[in-house]
Amino acid sequence: MKKILVIEDNGGVREEIVDILRFEGYEVRDADNGRSGLDIARQWAPDLIVCDLMMPELDGYATLEAIRADRATAAIPFLCVTARGEQRDVQRAIELGADEYITKPFTADQLLAVVAAMQSHPTPAPNDVPVKSSGPAPRRGAAS
Repeated sequence: MKKILVIEDNGGVREEIVDILRFEGYEVRDADNGRSGLDIARQWAPDLIVCDLMMPELDGYATLEAIRADRATAAIPFLCVTARGEQRDVQRAIELGADEYITKPFTADQLLAVVAAMQSHPTPAPNDVPVKSSGPAPRRGAAS
């Protein structure tokens, strides 16, 4: 996992995340909204998407839904970044197909630990990932 897309509307937070990841040797691209992020994800095929949930235009939930609905991007691991750590917000993201979440504020070490943990999880090949139609997606590791 070397290519990471960061989608965050707050310029300062986005720059901080990008700097942390680049310092650790990741190739990083960034977008300031979900629409731009979707375009980059489709064209660049990152190994991981780090996405804020609360954004104007296309929020993180809608971005996640669009990522999971597109066969070309459905298998990309998705890390939600949010200032809202309430269980219902986290549960909604997980139901939509998020792989992990981290709440703001977080330290560089916390971010890097989550990214490292996500690297150790196998990601199914795109042909093995069902395109989301309706209803909650099963959580990774959950029994069928």
